[in-house]
Amino acid sequence: MYINTTEFYVPEERVHNEHFLELNGLTSEWIEQRTGILTRSKAKPDENICTMGLEAVKNALPKLQAYDITEVDLIISASYSPYDTVATAAHVTQREYGITNAKAFYLSSACASFVNALEVVEGYFATDKASKALILSADKNSVYANETDPKAGHLWGDAAAAFFISKERFSPDEPHVIEVLTQGLGHIGKGPDAVQLRPGKEGIMMPEGKDVFMQACTYMPKNALTLLEKNGYTLDDLTYFISHQANMRIMTNIAKQLQLPEQKFLHNIEELGNTGSVSSALVYA
Repeated sequence: MYINTTEFYVPEERVHNEHFLELNGLTSEWIEQRTGILTRSKAKPDENICTMGLEAVKNALPKLQAYDITEVDLIISASYSPYDTVATAAHVTQREYGITNAKAFYLSSACASFVNALEVVEGYFATDKASKALILSADKNSVYANETDPKAGHLWGDAAAAFFISKERFSPDEPHVIEVLTQGLGHIGKGPDAVQLRPGKEGIMMPEGKDVFMQACTYMPKNALTLLEKNGYTLDDLTYFISHQANMRIMTNIAKQLQLPEQKFLHNIEELGNTGSVSSALVYA
């Protein structure tokens, strides 16, 4: 499959580290040292994953030259912070642009939601159930975040990205997605108790951040090597490495494990914070 065009939407507001000192007692220096975050993006009260997704699509359309958006036959909203679990961002976009022949649904698998959506598109293409897909990846973490929580209240940012993907290549410069590899890891470590988002209760929490850190540092480099070796590449072939933007120390750890220069690791966490399942897509877009 081929990436036809991508774009993003990031809210203008930035919340600085100093904001949290009175809320949870964490200094700006402490937050920066342990996470790499200086500021984080914050959506307006009337914004949500549907409105942000629409803005990302709007930004992408001028660059979509290969076909009209109404030709899209698969729309996936990838997120873990729903605004509406019935009328999803996929359905809202379908209505906004009159995409009459598209399958539309919501996909949620924690921080891997965007990558899992890519794999679902791959499957639809392989079975000839679709040929042109739109992934709307977005999270509005701020609406669920508890800023007084010293473990995770200072981490979260808001953003959206839109990816137009096709089964066939329309132009020579379209990036080719060679393979997508995902892995459910609910059975290891602290599992589903490590990160939680329970609407109506305590919101988004990360009570087992150390466990999340350890598992990320184990499985991200392992799976990267698996993909490279399976497809006949080596680490020397990599121009850039884009990872989930959860913590700058994770990226530094992976760089050391793989003996890659940190300059190859693209990131935006220092400005936007942990934007959730859209974070890696946002860096790429």
